[in-house]
Amino acid sequence: MFESLLQTSYFALFLIISLGFVLGRIRIKGLSLDVSAVIFVALLFGHFGVVIPKELGNIGLVLFIFTIGIQAGPGFFDSFRSKGKTLIILALLIVGSASLTGILLKYLLGIDTPSLVGLIAGALTSTPGLAVAIDSTHSPLASIAYGIAYPFGVIGVILFVKLLPKLLRVDLDAEAKRLDQERKSQYPAMRAVTLRVDHENVLEHSLAQLQIRSMTGAVVSRIKQGDHIYMPKPTTVLHQGDLIRVVGTDRSIEQVCLLIGDLVNEDIPFTSTQELQSLLVTNKQVVGKSLSHLNLQGTFGCTVTRIRRSGIDLSPNPNLTLKLGDKLMVAGEKEGLKELGPFLGNNEKQLSDTDFFPIATGIVLGVLFGKLTLSFSDSFNFSPGLTGGILMVALILSAIGKTGPIMWTMSGSANQLLRQFGLLLFLSEVGTSAGVNLVSTFQESGWTLFLVGMAITLVPMIVALVFGYWIFKISILDLLGTIAGGMTSTPGLAAADSMSDSSAPSVAYATVYPIAMVFLILFIQFIANLIV
Repeated sequence: MFESLLQTSYFALFLIISLGFVLGRIRIKGLSLDVSAVIFVALLFGHFGVVIPKELGNIGLVLFIFTIGIQAGPGFFDSFRSKGKTLIILALLIVGSASLTGILLKYLLGIDTPSLVGLIAGALTSTPGLAVAIDSTHSPLASIAYGIAYPFGVIGVILFVKLLPKLLRVDLDAEAKRLDQERKSQYPAMRAVTLRVDHENVLEHSLAQLQIRSMTGAVVSRIKQGDHIYMPKPTTVLHQGDLIRVVGTDRSIEQVCLLIGDLVNEDIPFTSTQELQSLLVTNKQVVGKSLSHLNLQGTFGCTVTRIRRSGIDLSPNPNLTLKLGDKLMVAGEKEGLKELGPFLGNNEKQLSDTDFFPIATGIVLGVLFGKLTLSFSDSFNFSPGLTGGILMVALILSAIGKTGPIMWTMSGSANQLLRQFGLLLFLSEVGTSAGVNLVSTFQESGWTLFLVGMAITLVPMIVALVFGYWIFKISILDLLGTIAGGMTSTPGLAAADSMSDSSAPSVAYATVYPIAMVFLILFIQFIANLIV
């Protein structure tokens, strides 16, 4: 009976996933395979004749690649506009050196192209790379080679990251403190202070005339005139001795003091009709619109004092556009705040809701884009393919964020669920397909492929060390995150994070990972189509 159940695809699928999770949670000296263990279980099942339908694997593939692109889109394009250009160059060096190492050893040892691209994907622990390798070669040899190279790809990055600071004799705690000071200068902390109005040039002038926010960058949250406390309005006129509560950075507060008057050690409490609330942006109609366009103060009598986005407090610049999930700190009368909440959305549950229309539409556009063929010459035609097309469309849609009423972004929980589900389907199918020839392939060239995989893992990290640390002279913490991101190694990032309290490795990883993933996909497609 059990053998007949194994021939039932849905039973075999979920059995493989269950056993994969059991295997993946086994930790040996702090190391585990996690979700990647599913492919090893699937290889074993495939060896004994269990097969998961190809259609299930394709569904998993498109879900996985699309959600990866949606997640990586903003970081991918932002990295080209930020100071991360050095990190992008390092990502290219990592992926490029891995590919060149593989090509060189291919010709020296006579390795076939499907195995080569599988080795590159496995050595860089890239499941999207494996998906592209399979899609480009249509050969089970790619996933077999991936399975051979993957274990050292995981362990090698972790060991390299762990040993590197000791080899370079770098104090990570001291480096973390230095980088923390640099980060604070880029995103200075905001605070609230009280000033007394006493400079003659502002007396009897309205807030609209003074343009405090545009002049200084600070925000007036409330005003005390005599015994009365008011919410600021454009028509509010300042008088001698008035107290104003201001929110801003140290620099903006310094500018306000020069304009208005001196700091005083006195708070301005809210009255019984006033309140400071935290409101969540979940209304699609306000996403993508600037604060000046929304005119919350004029419409609701409420003042945005700061905006919390991705763990960072932002000053509410009039030109700042709102994004889904922004958390606004707003001061105002309770009646105005009561109306403002529904206007912004303020529905936390809505962030976790999943709209499948953008997902289905995005995948359809990606499939169509992947069918396009670009001809550069009679001998060189390039097509993004299924994975490349879906990835590029997802990156673009995610960066756009919104088209009319359609939101292309997804909540983190929804993205994680669909990505994990797609990955499990994909790994189960390709693993069983590859398992048929696993033993014979490893007997013929397994050790050769394993050693080639080791070389493809080690060479790029050494290249990143030489260029990153000694030529570009980036911080060791940035370098650790760059290596983990360039090798698309989440376990490597976990190892780097465990060595320091600094967020620098995670920031570098987030910058490099989407770039490295795109480069790797392009390189694998190039090798699969042109290298014989």
